[in-house]
Amino acid sequence: MNTLHLTNTQSDIERAAAILRDGGLVAMPTETVYGLAADALNGSAVRRIFEAKGRPMDNPLIVHVADFSDIERLRLVSEIPDKARALADAFWPGPLTIIMKKGDVIPDEVSAGLDTVAVRIPSHPDAHSLLLTSGLALAAPSANTSGKPSPTTAKHVINDMEGRIEAVLDGGACSVGVESTVITLVADTPRILRPGIITREDIEAVIGHVDVDHAVLNKLENNEKASSPGMKYKHYAPKARVILLRGEDEKYITFVNRRYARDKSVAAMCYDEDKSQINAPCITIGAMNDEVAQAQALFDALRAVDELGSVTTVYAHCPRATGVGMALYNRLIRAAAFEVIDLPGKRIIGLTGQTGAGKSMVAEKLREMGLPVVSADKAARLAVEDSEIKAMLCAAFGDVLLPDGTLNRKLVAQLAFSTPEKTAVLNAITHPKIAQLMLKEAEACDGDAVIFDAPQLFEAGEDAYCDIIVGVLAQPKLRMERIVRRDHITRDQAALRMSAQFGEEFFLSLCDDILYNNGTAEELDISVKELYERLVGQ
Repeated sequence: MNTLHLTNTQSDIERAAAILRDGGLVAMPTETVYGLAADALNGSAVRRIFEAKGRPMDNPLIVHVADFSDIERLRLVSEIPDKARALADAFWPGPLTIIMKKGDVIPDEVSAGLDTVAVRIPSHPDAHSLLLTSGLALAAPSANTSGKPSPTTAKHVINDMEGRIEAVLDGGACSVGVESTVITLVADTPRILRPGIITREDIEAVIGHVDVDHAVLNKLENNEKASSPGMKYKHYAPKARVILLRGEDEKYITFVNRRYARDKSVAAMCYDEDKSQINAPCITIGAMNDEVAQAQALFDALRAVDELGSVTTVYAHCPRATGVGMALYNRLIRAAAFEVIDLPGKRIIGLTGQTGAGKSMVAEKLREMGLPVVSADKAARLAVEDSEIKAMLCAAFGDVLLPDGTLNRKLVAQLAFSTPEKTAVLNAITHPKIAQLMLKEAEACDGDAVIFDAPQLFEAGEDAYCDIIVGVLAQPKLRMERIVRRDHITRDQAALRMSAQFGEEFFLSLCDDILYNNGTAEELDISVKELYERLVGQ
């Protein structure tokens, strides 16, 4: 099938209307995003929408009409509540969708088998003209491949739908940029099912109190049925993995920069104000306090991620979940498949270094001076007793449990450290849990600053949580002597352990402060005291 690329001239709008009346599909511009339109009362035509998008048919569609009178003329709903009329007077034409009890004419393909139907009147002049010219009510979800970012230009539609639909009507870029707010009036209390540019506060000013559905900011359970578009499945996602970072601006910037220092496939989706401070490639979505501009830019930004080429992970600055920010958060949380990292509120001081350098001694001295210390070794011991972690380890390495159900640590070590590939599997399973436990303990500590005592700080990715990183280093000869004495092993065995670790240049390049432990115990006391003064003074 060749997809027609139509302009918004009246002759092309009439061609598009004829296609729709014949049961075809036309992508049309609206003020929110481009919609993939079909005759809403033609079940066969609506079914083609799902086929073109690759979208599951248990997701209901929105019906678009040109005028409020069309709802009654076409008998789309069984009754129109007074609150629907009040909302229509306040916000239609515009980016608000109202769910009401459906009329008998609505096919199951539109309502996904529900007894309700979602209706709105778009304000885009080309959409309005197409609705008037066709004389139809049009079912129109976003005109993209299911799961991808919604399209806000005709080019986006063509990239996704070329050859799958009859025509694209080019009406320029969408002015709002995120889909309409969806509210259901089929409840004791009106409830927002999808947030948009029309906020909860806007609606409450017209009809009084409204609830916000749990699924707006949280994932639906497997047995829950979607009552509005965009509630159930992963949506809006580029090919790259999206992760939301929730926390203070400085924490966000530090996290991204530390990740990028180790992994050049990382990028940032951030506010305009962040860009100058971030070393990684950036996709900006507008000024920090301009949520309307952010909404307009969001889907363009998500599509731009895949144009960065080698980027595999994008860290998005998590918006506030209030006002228009709720709409942004709702879309981003689904683009990220609900993967969110809560950045620590405490100031985290990472303490790491080479084996035999004396890191544990430094940690203990800092603890004695009043800085709380969170041990990665302690967190690792707790992590591997977590039931989910044990199940994952058994799946990766076979039955590695003792008869009492505890982990056979010796066997796991033997299997996991037999090859670098198996070690990487072990780390991928345990490191996220270790970091989670360390962050939880850190938040419970007294004071504003906490030491992360972590010999594998960089390998585990825990460096990204740190505001400052201290590396403890020593001369190789001294480290050799200490390891042999401490662990009662041979010099050859000690040399093998030392060779498996990062060299001094690695720590010099990534640590913010270095403590050399090459002298006496008294000299170490002085060095640690000086380090403490540097740390508490920053």
